[in-house]
Amino acid sequence: MRHRRDLLTTRSLWVALWPLGLAVELAVLWPVLFGPNADAASVSDFVYRVTGGSFIACGLIAWQRRPENRVGALMVAVGFALFADPLLSQFDSSLAKTLGLLFTDFWSVFFAVLLLVFPHGRRIKGKLDRLLVLAFAVPAVFMQLVWLLFLEERGHLLLQRGFNNAFLIWPNAQIADAIENAQRAFFLPATVSLFAVLAWRWLRASPPLRRLLVPVLAGAATMLSFAVLLTTDLISGARSQDVLLVTFIVLATVPLAFLAGFLRSRLARVAVGELLLELPDDPSPVELRDALAKSLRDPSLTLAYWLPQFESWADLDGRAVKLPAADSGRATTFIDRNGARLAALLHDPALEAEPELLAAVGAAAGIALQNARLHAEQRAHLEELKGSRARVIEAGQKERQRLERDLHDGAQQRLVALSLELSLLEKQLAGDANARMRLDQAKREIAASLEELRAVSGGLHPAVLSGHGLEVALESIVARAPVPVRLTVGLASRLPEQIEVAAYYVVSESLANIGKHARATSVSIDVARTNGLVIVEVIDDGVGGADTERGSGLRGLADRVEAHGGRLRVWSPKGGGTRLRAEMPCV
Repeated sequence: MRHRRDLLTTRSLWVALWPLGLAVELAVLWPVLFGPNADAASVSDFVYRVTGGSFIACGLIAWQRRPENRVGALMVAVGFALFADPLLSQFDSSLAKTLGLLFTDFWSVFFAVLLLVFPHGRRIKGKLDRLLVLAFAVPAVFMQLVWLLFLEERGHLLLQRGFNNAFLIWPNAQIADAIENAQRAFFLPATVSLFAVLAWRWLRASPPLRRLLVPVLAGAATMLSFAVLLTTDLISGARSQDVLLVTFIVLATVPLAFLAGFLRSRLARVAVGELLLELPDDPSPVELRDALAKSLRDPSLTLAYWLPQFESWADLDGRAVKLPAADSGRATTFIDRNGARLAALLHDPALEAEPELLAAVGAAAGIALQNARLHAEQRAHLEELKGSRARVIEAGQKERQRLERDLHDGAQQRLVALSLELSLLEKQLAGDANARMRLDQAKREIAASLEELRAVSGGLHPAVLSGHGLEVALESIVARAPVPVRLTVGLASRLPEQIEVAAYYVVSESLANIGKHARATSVSIDVARTNGLVIVEVIDDGVGGADTERGSGLRGLADRVEAHGGRLRVWSPKGGGTRLRAEMPCV
């Protein structure tokens, strides 16, 4: 309710300011165009007065479009401040004319604030910005008032206006001249500093922000022009009318630059629809992102899709995304359709100054974003499935390790202890041939059981792999292979444990299949790490014809490799041997 009342008050103010601004514009232009001294009026006087009206008009347009942004109100303040002196000087009152002199440079303070807060219109917070505003306020307000306290009625400026100084306390021309020169000396570093700050910010700005800061560039050029004017004043002691005219012309470009920015924003909103119409009927998420980035002229733009099923955000590939924090240098704009959240645009913060453009993009891309979200949701399901497969394989591997440890520390150790116990018993029964024969038979059975347990334990998890690495583990299984094997391992260092385990089982399962089905006479195995990939290749000269679809062994190997983000390929023409190649990413 309070917000609505404030909005009505603001609208009433707009309604009042339009005719007021027009009336003041006519009042200050009339003497220049039709007054008794119109012939003596300079071009700079005319440009100065027109510039004030331009600031008011453009400021009211900006204010009405974005009431929450202070830029429009500041532009209106600059316009009316520019009118203060030419308007008050027309009154037949010494006080009014003196106030006109007092307010002559007030506009520069509002102008500095405008340039520093554009385009967002937020309050000035930084120390540097506060110092810059203070650097303009001191000569324009405080020093101007002090100057009037000493300015004599016979001073040239007052004589031209034909009135008495209402603020005069101590007539002293020398002090007044000194204060006036000090004002110029104070204004000069202020204008140069503001120009430097604005130019530096523009150079450091992102491309979207640079486009928005074009009016600020015009303002920076105005500051530079004023610096030249003040320098000539200090050097020559007299004001150059030519430099003054150029300065006012440059100042007049500032509201025009603001107006051009408004028109550009509207044209960009129209172009959004045209650009999205050029998209195919069912654009891919990548095509949609590129189109939105082009519409907003922000190459850094990315999309995050809301996935209700997962209650999280995902990128184009279905991977989880965290929205940027407030101080991250990125901004977020949410896009809804029919009351449901669809997506979020992650973009340059400069685009927050163009909410209408962002809204137009969201509205125009609503249907396409809905389809793209379905793509992202499918990819998220795939990522979840990949993660689940990896977790299942990892859990299975851990269980294999546990069983291997239990067998090694339990049954194998007990069999070894039993074998030693039988050896001691054999010595005690040295004279009983029948007992010794039965003991020898028991020892052979224990040895066979130990060998079988070691084989089972090695199949569950190769202990040598954990202790000595992949190369030694592969050498141990190659030594037991049923056919001659040439092994080449080109690894400069150890691989991550899960990758080593996967590579080990690729080789061991391949050798087991070759021994059972291939009828091969030779096998070559190559293991290498190149370009961020671990490559395992097994080639035999057997009969080929391996069934990659029905073979559970090959399918299990493929699952193990793909669980690590890799892929398994098999070439097995009949009669041409078999070539198996596994590739797994390993940075």
